Amino acid sequence: MEAVLFIPIVLALLIGTVELARLTYTYHSLEKVMYSLARYAGTQQGVNFCDENDPMLVAAKNFALTGQTDTAANPSVAGLTPGMFQIRIERVDPATQQLSICDCSAIGCDASQGGLPPDYIVVSLTDGYTVRPVFLGFSVDPFPLRPSVRVPYGGT
Repeated sequence: MEAVLFIPIVLALLIGTVELARLTYTYHSLEKVMYSLARYAGTQQGVNFCDENDPMLVAAKNFALTGQTDTAANPSVAGLTPGMFQIRIERVDPATQQLSICDCSAIGCDASQGGLPPDYIVVSLTDGYTVRPVFLGFSVDPFPLRPSVRVPYGGT
């Protein structure tokens, strides 16, 4: 009799733990993809961060998603597309020592207009990556995972 009362509780805990592990794995996978994108873009020569269609940024997004610079392979995280990424460049303000978004101008970070390179590259997901957890056969409301990665810029 005690086992009959105890088994549903143990099953609920087990299934909840597995679902939490799946969400954690997905979050970590998204962080790894975004880190790969930032490192690839941050180590390339002549990247124009002010133009989303810059061939180097497109190649960086494809490399992060598939491991190749073209779109021939499947993404490592199902449902993730290049259009979901937001790449932002930041610079440390020498006066205040605070990070601020680097604007696309000649005095900012637009290399095509003579601007200086950024200090950091920040990659995030525009609207997040929506996951729908399932617990004991009941579907829970979907919610977005919103990881963000900041990497020092190493290119020239």
